Amino acid sequence: MSGPTAETKMQFLFALRSKGVTDTKVLSAMENIDRGPFVRGIFSERAYEDMPLPIACGQTISQPSVVGIMTQALQVNSRDKVLEVGTGSGYQAAILAKLARRVYTVERHQRLVREARAVFDEMALVNITAMTADGSHGWPDQAPFDRIIVTAAAEDPPGPLLAQLKIGGIMVVPVGQSDAVQTLIRVRRGENGYDYDEIRPVRFVPLLEGLGKDG
Repeated sequence: MSGPTAETKMQFLFALRSKGVTDTKVLSAMENIDRGPFVRGIFSERAYEDMPLPIACGQTISQPSVVGIMTQALQVNSRDKVLEVGTGSGYQAAILAKLARRVYTVERHQRLVREARAVFDEMALVNITAMTADGSHGWPDQAPFDRIIVTAAAEDPPGPLLAQLKIGGIMVVPVGQSDAVQTLIRVRRGENGYDYDEIRPVRFVPLLEGLGKDG
């Protein structure tokens, strides 16, 4: 599949800026990672619109402006080791790979991991490790992490994930009841505990325990 035209790319970046994605490093990463290969089938022609789209296993690829806002809130540095909970299409991990030293991404659906890995290989993103596992437990073998991003909503920031965040680290997670509007929260871990601040309302699929039916 050929990439977006220059005009499409310009409109895509304009939509991101108009929704509050202003960090130049994040915009550059989002310009460099083509969303097209992460969207399959009948929705592929809508890959450059600012909207969530269905993917396999009953999941969705988040709308680009939400991906941008979450990435911006995470304040990723080039030396950071990042954990993503909920690989989905792999789009968010690919953008993080342009900003971080290393990205570990975990997903409960084996099919999604397989498909995401194929796109990472295609894009030569060698600093991403993807695994099928219950993301609510994080990735203990690789902890602690400088940054953690969760792309599914929990009622509270999950304890195992908080424990895997380095002191000085940041976690971005949607919090709230799964059938209502959630709030995107940024958690900073300090010497004496955690500080929370609210970023904006969002709507995500719920964070589920266990593996998906195909995993």
